[in-house]
Amino acid sequence: MKKRVHNFSAGPATLPVEILEAVESELYDYEGIGSSIIEISHRDKVFKEVASKAEHSVRKLLSISEDYDVIFMQGGATLQFSLIPMNFAHLGEISNFADVGSWSAKAIKEASKICNVNICTSSKEKNYTNIDRISDWNVMENSSLVHYCKNETIQGIRITEEPRFSSYSFVDMSSCLFSEDIDVTKYDFIYACAQKNFGPSGITLVIAKKELLEKSNPDLPNILKYDAHANEGSMLNTPNTFGWYVAGKMFDWYLENGGVAEMEKQSIAKTAMLYDLIDKSNFYVNPVNPEQRSINNVVFTIVNSELEKVFLEEAEKADLRYLKGHRTVGGMRASIYNSMKIESVSALKDFMENFEKNYG
Repeated sequence: MKKRVHNFSAGPATLPVEILEAVESELYDYEGIGSSIIEISHRDKVFKEVASKAEHSVRKLLSISEDYDVIFMQGGATLQFSLIPMNFAHLGEISNFADVGSWSAKAIKEASKICNVNICTSSKEKNYTNIDRISDWNVMENSSLVHYCKNETIQGIRITEEPRFSSYSFVDMSSCLFSEDIDVTKYDFIYACAQKNFGPSGITLVIAKKELLEKSNPDLPNILKYDAHANEGSMLNTPNTFGWYVAGKMFDWYLENGGVAEMEKQSIAKTAMLYDLIDKSNFYVNPVNPEQRSINNVVFTIVNSELEKVFLEEAEKADLRYLKGHRTVGGMRASIYNSMKIESVSALKDFMENFEKNYG
């Protein structure tokens, strides 16, 4: 059997072995057509069936009604930071952005080049460890939109509430979509890059109300307009066919394994193993408000910071990989997405306990 390490990468992240094996078996000859799925036109009926099935599966998985368009795009979540204000800032005098972590801050920086931005809440002074309740946000009247990131991967913090604004809500769910049981009808616009929870990098899922997309800025080039992508069935230009194909397999894998509700249950259980250990320890520290801790990204430091380098070196030797915290914050980060087996989390927990015994 081929070697598999315990992969705690924040993204691109681990995928289910059965998905990798299915892709491997089909890569040379997809369902007897004599070609790989990545060697045929996106206009070919074979790929159109793959694309159609993927959309059907994700609609079923998230209970997405026909009032919403489902778009498969490129450019990652970062492109959405620009496209959202370009398409919709004209709907009001100001755009509201929540500054609740590093990715929120990046979105604010990009939007500020395009429109007037009101930072409706900020937890920067708290080092992004505690987020104000949505009801306390200073959302301006006559505004076009409210944007926030639901789960900040770098700081390991999440917003558990669902939006309730008079302005349109735009939510980055790149690292938590399919890990939390959400009511799509509460949102106007959801986006998520694939490389956390539903495939390889290079494809981004957009779920948006049709009546909102109809208001896309008409003065933009088509390639920058959401309604143009929706009207062309995500094939305005040649899409990332491989990413779309793998995403479809992931959606089906979720449906076969209990759906999003089951994924949420498992995510809570897996991360709780580490949070419980940290909370009982005088050796490890997690600074995040316990009620807002991420169920996807567990961040922690060691009280004696000089031991962190040793921790990472010994963890790698134990095949516990990619645990180094983001370069902007340091420390450690265990990204625990849906594809990660509980056995890997248990292996990390055992390692952390032994490391504390040896160095504490």
